Amino acid sequence: MNQKVRVRFAPSPTGPLHIGGVRTALFNYLFAKQHDGVFVLRIEDTDQNRYVEGAEQYIIDALNWCGIPFDEGPGKEGSVGPYRQSERKSLYRQYADALVEKGKAYYAFDTSERLDFHRKDHEAKGKTFIYNWHNRLKLVNSLSLSAEETQQKIDAGEDYVIRFKSPKDETLLLQDTIRGTIRIDTNILDDKVLFKADGMPTYHLANVVDDHLMNISHVIRGEEWLPSLALHQLLYNAFEWNAPEFAHLPLIMKPVGKGKLSKRDGEKMGFPVFPLSWNESQGYREAGYFSETVVNFLALLGWNPGTEQEIFSLTELISSFSLDRVNKSGARFDPDKTKWYNQHYIKEKANDELADLFRPILLEKDISALSFDNDFVERVVSLIKERATFVSDFWQLSHYFFTTPEHYDEKAVRKQWKPDTGSIMNQLVSILEDITDFSSQNLEDRVKQWITDNELSLGKVMAPLRLLLVGALQGPHVFDILELIGKEESIKRIEKGIAELG
Repeated sequence: MNQKVRVRFAPSPTGPLHIGGVRTALFNYLFAKQHDGVFVLRIEDTDQNRYVEGAEQYIIDALNWCGIPFDEGPGKEGSVGPYRQSERKSLYRQYADALVEKGKAYYAFDTSERLDFHRKDHEAKGKTFIYNWHNRLKLVNSLSLSAEETQQKIDAGEDYVIRFKSPKDETLLLQDTIRGTIRIDTNILDDKVLFKADGMPTYHLANVVDDHLMNISHVIRGEEWLPSLALHQLLYNAFEWNAPEFAHLPLIMKPVGKGKLSKRDGEKMGFPVFPLSWNESQGYREAGYFSETVVNFLALLGWNPGTEQEIFSLTELISSFSLDRVNKSGARFDPDKTKWYNQHYIKEKANDELADLFRPILLEKDISALSFDNDFVERVVSLIKERATFVSDFWQLSHYFFTTPEHYDEKAVRKQWKPDTGSIMNQLVSILEDITDFSSQNLEDRVKQWITDNELSLGKVMAPLRLLLVGALQGPHVFDILELIGKEESIKRIEKGIAELG
């Protein structure tokens, strides 16, 4: 790869960033970093009617949260800015005019009403109206009019657009890194509008001009842009510019059924489709997912590392990623797999970091930070995180460390509380009162020795003990619970349970 790698992510600020867009950004980022290149963010806001306030900042915040920040873009100006297309408006007209001068584009004065008439007329005859080589000389444009007539219309202030003049009877060979060679018959292409009557370029012209001026070496984008590839290549040819290398990523498909993943799928099945919350739609961050989870599962949607490895850090992804191993076919989204990834990253995270995330939940539950020091909360987290999918699960898994049980699981009581259980638990209290080293291992040794000496079964002691400490048959190792809540609280809970359960 001789030239400097420069890639771009070019979203439109028309709403929140879908995770399909995040994956496109991620693949661009990985490719750039692997080749010591530059990742550019360009905001394609030429369609001012669809512009949504706050969407651009949302895109930037989402990339930053995912840990894939751009190198150049709005607020990080490089030498080829500005990076918002609306601020580059004055650039595009000269390129549209240059194509007209070269005979590669033309002025079209057809009114929307007239074009609508042609479409309906074709539909009535069972045909599709395409504005191109077979009818352009019958329509109102600078190809069918004389130079004088054309100038008169321009001077009179008539609205017009600039259309690309698609070639006739050519076979276009397009190269895509993921899909190989694509053959296109140019006779089926329409003469796309490049410059609109409102003085703004269309996506196609602005996209190609900007990619050229920003020295973009590789265009890595979603499969939905594949139909535009022929026009874009023809524009590069018309300008006599070298085209970047193209790679069109596969779609992210619904968990069940056909079609690509949509916001509606998430709402119906209860999972996010946006990285961050937007209005009423919950994001992955707010749903309790870690950014590492999102990056990891998105990387493996459409890319195959060629091994059985499923867990990748961002550093590992940068070194392993290859466009050659991106699939052509769509990648099915699996909500359960995303939870599996989050479960993994919870286990991997440091206890102090998880404790910091857990503390606000404790405060919501009226658990005073003064009552339980940092070390206590971290030790609780260390015992329960293996069973958690989200930090929001922590309270359900650990409430008994912070509060004495008020109730006991009725089904467990019926099964575990026998006529002699109260007497056995009273004996256990006497044993615990005599133990000074209240560490988990010492407690286990002493209690199990007592069980053996008295020819009791583990089941007659351990399950009722857990029930009295926790209120249910759940939780980590019983002796870890005893150690952490301490001797005084442990005995208090056992005696309370004996009194309540008889």
